[in-house]
Amino acid sequence: MTSAKYRRIILKLSGEALAGSKGFGINPEIVTAIAKEVKEIVEIGVEVAIVVGAGNIWRGVMGLGMGIDRATSDHMGMLGTVINSLALQDSLEKQGVDTRVQSAIEMREVAEPYIRRRALRHLEKGRVVIFAAGTGNPYFSTDTCAALRAAEIEADVILMAKKVDGVYDDDPLENPKAKKFKELVYMEMLNQGLGVMDATATSLCMDNKIPIVVFGITTPGNIKKAVMGEKIGTYVKGE
Repeated sequence: MTSAKYRRIILKLSGEALAGSKGFGINPEIVTAIAKEVKEIVEIGVEVAIVVGAGNIWRGVMGLGMGIDRATSDHMGMLGTVINSLALQDSLEKQGVDTRVQSAIEMREVAEPYIRRRALRHLEKGRVVIFAAGTGNPYFSTDTCAALRAAEIEADVILMAKKVDGVYDDDPLENPKAKKFKELVYMEMLNQGLGVMDATATSLCMDNKIPIVVFGITTPGNIKKAVMGEKIGTYVKGE
């Protein structure tokens, strides 16, 4: 059996990653491709928990422009993450991967409530756990949820799957001369405002010494490469 660098991971997927080039909704082909990659790493013994965003369905800031109360708008975003989580669960189970969705907002008909000890048991039994509804609180992003859950389940790393292949000093889609970082420390990320994840999430990772690997989800096989410790994307660590 191939030996992975990380034993237990949090895979953070943006909602936009599930939408593909359309930018909105769920692209079944992309979700299936992600499910196949997750299956690969489960089969080599990696314990996988997933946090998925909802940018393909709803963003909290969208509601502000419509005059919707911020807390209400954030709760709408949390429900969007549940939709994405169920789509991911369905795709994983079609690949033969045993999966549980745990929601921070109680909705027993579609997901288990988030219970840390139960999540740990699922992971130990080889099940993929998908954490839905963020932290269950408005004003906190799904990045913060990923950092919080990583600390709670004692994950070895957060793998941040994005549309771009790492962290740059400028938007590489707009600036072809943007410089890519191979390695960063948390404080550099905070001080330079690089926008990998929000300050709350970064501080949580820094306090709990959780490394982050930021890589491109659009390249097939990248999830396994990141798990094996191959030098892809950007590695974020402590001092």
